[in-house]
Amino acid sequence: MDDITGGELYLGLAESYQIKFLAQNIREFKKLYPNLHYHITSGDTEQIADKLDKGLLDFLVLAELPDSHRYEYIEFPESDIWGLIVPADDPLSAKKQIRIKDLKNIPLFCSDQAWNNDIKKWAGNDFSDLCLEGSFRLAYNGSIFAREGLGYLLTFDKLVDTSTESGLVFIPLYPRLETRLYIAWNRHQAFTPIAERFLNLLKSSFEIKSNN
Repeated sequence: MDDITGGELYLGLAESYQIKFLAQNIREFKKLYPNLHYHITSGDTEQIADKLDKGLLDFLVLAELPDSHRYEYIEFPESDIWGLIVPADDPLSAKKQIRIKDLKNIPLFCSDQAWNNDIKKWAGNDFSDLCLEGSFRLAYNGSIFAREGLGYLLTFDKLVDTSTESGLVFIPLYPRLETRLYIAWNRHQAFTPIAERFLNLLKSSFEIKSNN
C-alpha cells in the first residue's frame, strides 16, 4: 500500500462552478501520486448515476440530495445560485432580480432534471404558467440559444460567460434559490487503494473549506 504512485479514478460530474474544488484536490493529489490518471464523464443525475450503479464510476457529483439508502456522500463547501441568462440588449437585463411574474409567458430553457425539481418547487402554484421552450443538459449550449434570442436560460451562476463582451447577463432569482452539491459513492462499494485515498483527501479538504 505504501508504494502506490498512481492508479485510475473515474468520476461522473454534474455542472457547477464548485467543480473547481474537485479540480484543486486532484491537482494536489497528483503531487502525491504522479501516475494518477482520471476519467471524467459529465451529465445529469440519471446519466451518471446509472454508470455508478454499474460499477463504471468511483464517484458521482450530484446537484440534488443523494438517496441515502443507496449512497454515502459528502457535501461541497458552497451552494450554487439560480438565475436567468438574458441577452444584454433585452429589456429584462435591466432588472436586479427575476421574480416569478417575470418568467410567465416567455420561452425558457432549462435542464429537464432542474425544471421538474428545483424550478417546480421554487415556482410553486405558478409553475403551470411557465413555458419550457427547450431542455439542455449543458448550460453552454443553452446560452447560445439565449444569445440568439430564442429564449431565456435558467441555470446556475458562474456556468456561462456573462462578461461585458459575451452579450449576456446573469440575473438571480428572487426569492433566492440555491442548490447544494454532493459527491457520492455506492454504500457497498469496494474502492481501489487510490480511490480510497482520494476520498480521504476530499473529506479532509471539504471539512476545512466548510469551516472557513
